[in-house]
Amino acid sequence: MLQPPTSTLRPDLSARTGKGGAMLARNANLLVAAASLIALPSVLSALGLTLTSASDVVLLAMACMALNLLVGYTGLVSFGHGAWFGLGAYAAALLQHHLLPGWGVVLALPAALVVALAAVPIGFVVLRRRGVYFSLLTLAFTALLFSVAFRWTAVTGGENGIGGVRRGTLFGFDLETGPAFYVVVAVVMFVVVFKLQRFVRSPMGSVLVAIRENEQRARFIGYDTRAYKIACFTLSAGVAALAGALMSFNHRFASADPIAVAFSGELLAMVVIGGMRSFLGPALGALFFVLFREFLSMWTPNWLFYFGLLFMAFIVYSPTGLVGVAGRLIAPLRKKSEEAAAMGQRTGALVGALPAGLTARPRWDRPEPMLEAKGLVRSFGGIKAVREGAVAVKDRTLHALIGPNGAGKTTAFNLISGMFAPQAGEIRLAGERIDGLPPNAVCMKGLSRSFQITNLFPTLSVEENLRLGVQATHKSRLDPWRDAAAIPEIVAETREMMDFLGVAGMEKAEAGALSYGGQRLLDMGLALTSRPRVLLLDEPLAGLAAAERTRVSNLIKQISAQVPVLLVEHDIDRVFELADAVTVMADGAVLVDGTVEDARSNKKVQEVYIGSGSAALASRDLQSAATDTPMLTLSKVDAFYGKSRILTDVSLEAKEGEILALLGRNGAGKSTLLKTITGIVKPASGSIVLAGDELAGLSSAAIARRGVGYVPQGRALFHGMSVRHNLELGRLKRITGAGKHFSEEEVLELFPRLKVRLDTAADLLSGGEQQMVAVARALMGDTRVLLLDEPFEGLSPAVTEELFDAFDRLRQSLTLVIVDHHLDVVLNLADRAVVLERGQVMHEGPARPLARDLDLRRQVLWL
Repeated sequence: MLQPPTSTLRPDLSARTGKGGAMLARNANLLVAAASLIALPSVLSALGLTLTSASDVVLLAMACMALNLLVGYTGLVSFGHGAWFGLGAYAAALLQHHLLPGWGVVLALPAALVVALAAVPIGFVVLRRRGVYFSLLTLAFTALLFSVAFRWTAVTGGENGIGGVRRGTLFGFDLETGPAFYVVVAVVMFVVVFKLQRFVRSPMGSVLVAIRENEQRARFIGYDTRAYKIACFTLSAGVAALAGALMSFNHRFASADPIAVAFSGELLAMVVIGGMRSFLGPALGALFFVLFREFLSMWTPNWLFYFGLLFMAFIVYSPTGLVGVAGRLIAPLRKKSEEAAAMGQRTGALVGALPAGLTARPRWDRPEPMLEAKGLVRSFGGIKAVREGAVAVKDRTLHALIGPNGAGKTTAFNLISGMFAPQAGEIRLAGERIDGLPPNAVCMKGLSRSFQITNLFPTLSVEENLRLGVQATHKSRLDPWRDAAAIPEIVAETREMMDFLGVAGMEKAEAGALSYGGQRLLDMGLALTSRPRVLLLDEPLAGLAAAERTRVSNLIKQISAQVPVLLVEHDIDRVFELADAVTVMADGAVLVDGTVEDARSNKKVQEVYIGSGSAALASRDLQSAATDTPMLTLSKVDAFYGKSRILTDVSLEAKEGEILALLGRNGAGKSTLLKTITGIVKPASGSIVLAGDELAGLSSAAIARRGVGYVPQGRALFHGMSVRHNLELGRLKRITGAGKHFSEEEVLELFPRLKVRLDTAADLLSGGEQQMVAVARALMGDTRVLLLDEPFEGLSPAVTEELFDAFDRLRQSLTLVIVDHHLDVVLNLADRAVVLERGQVMHEGPARPLARDLDLRRQVLWL
């Protein structure tokens, strides 16, 4: 059965055409399935195959589509799905032989139901583990079941199986004839396709893709992901069993062969070869498998060996399967289109009231706080992240939780929101204890959060992300039948949230393709969609340009007038401007709890957190080390993400010893420019020259070995590995003589606090220490140019000062290109500034005038 190359897992993709073609587009899968089922016997007959082979194709396609519910939709790779297929065949044969001898094909339905019920307890066991452990558990289950089926001769017939299975009659038609039986199989298959399509587009089915993309975030917006996975596992097993039961009637025989591990591997191969990220792709894989088997087996008994080679080729060269191959073949025939960057398509925020969902809850009239945590304790190994955490948030207030990096703020957030259970202490929401509850239960109680590192469903669109959040608390969230994209209340609430956030106009863009600032905004929006009683925001302003920072600050203040907000943020000026109350943490305990003035005037807070302050850094008189020798030169560089043009004709130059500030609004193309220099994004055209050598077209590894160090936004450390091992991996392939050699001793002298953390896992460090590790790793080995993407993001003022001093020292040794939104800091540090707008260079000149002249800065940066 053929599959339209444009079909994907998104439940609403086919609704994106105009009204005239919407109905046709939404039913394209059904039309393709019907046409394929009608044409299949004639096509196979022309190839010399029988109706039995046609039924084999259809039933294997049904089993593959069942498996694809797990593999393609939910991201659960099962190595044992043949077990359900084989059990279905056995169940039908045994029911006919021992209970209902006069019945025929209709026994496939009770057989599938029995197997589906048996799958429920198995699902509870195997779904306790994820990833490779889930796969190994399914493999072990299948191997065990095969051993039982093969040896339990009295019941299963052992190696002889159970023969004599009769098809019987249905509505007066004798199904012992091939055509009549194929009609039954085709009708059943069409019904299965129809029902599966309704399911995957339903509120319940759409959550499966969210689980595949980001199970953690799905839990934090209110979904009990384990229950959804068990439901999917059971449905998948039932459909596979139905296919197996019908297969026993097709061949009039049931045996242990489908339960063998080899058959499960074949099913998985069919799914991958067909295209596991498409709805009907696995059915195409089943057709390909049967044709390959039938024709190649005439030439060699080792046909499965060649099928294995072909499977490996698809994994390496076409992971999207035959559907992807078809898409690439017809791509040249399609009219090419070019789009602007996602953030450039925004229509702006509507100024107005909060979405109705945020004002629906009644006021909290009791004297106690809406949210109260006290005595919180949590350790990770030998690190006591929180030793006496406490915070009390009153209704309709903005309460700031601040402190130096490593103070325990994010850990406190994790304890309150259910990511971790506190080892001591208690947490109450509206008077009810919530400590120890899982994240989905905490969310359903009325507490939601954003994340320090953006946490989205990256391949889903902005609209789909927000709709998943709205849907999580809607009465239809468990509906397995209605179209999630056509439930009026959910659609209206999603649109209202998009307008409020200011993301209207880019709702069809993938969340992962947004700029970091856009992702920040969407992350906050996801937290809002659950209609919280208390909202926790973890550094919502990090990575935002100045204008966007002001707009989002105003949104947060507006929200807090209705929904109490607990805010972690390092923009201390904004915090003191917005907050109604402040709690300062240091070393895992509360240092100050009171008013803004209490925190501002406390000497200990000044010492451990605020440091000299941004104003002091901005007023320093620094000495330039720039020479006239070009180090990095870009000429007429264009770059794309898919069809979206991100960079247009970009030309700039960074000289030896120079610090170049790369500035612009969110979505202007700054991060993409750094990724283009490093080879992560391949330039469509133009030249990138480093010390006389052309970099365009080289791999990222080759560019790194030529002396380009890169610190990405979000740090991208090797979690679970120590600081020492992170540094060693940074150096391993970069001792090439290309630039200044940085030894471990030199980078530790640059960042002395890392000396005592060398053998600590990098992911257990504070945010500031993690940023230092990321910079140190980029320096290790031989480096000419250091590219820094938002190095001051999410850092306390004191840690910002440490990094500022480190970068000032590094200008004596190499060239630095810095992307950052802390304009006062970065403009004073830099020698020159380049401003991007919509992927084009709009300004280039000395940085100091922009640092000192605010009117000029507003003019150049559109602030």
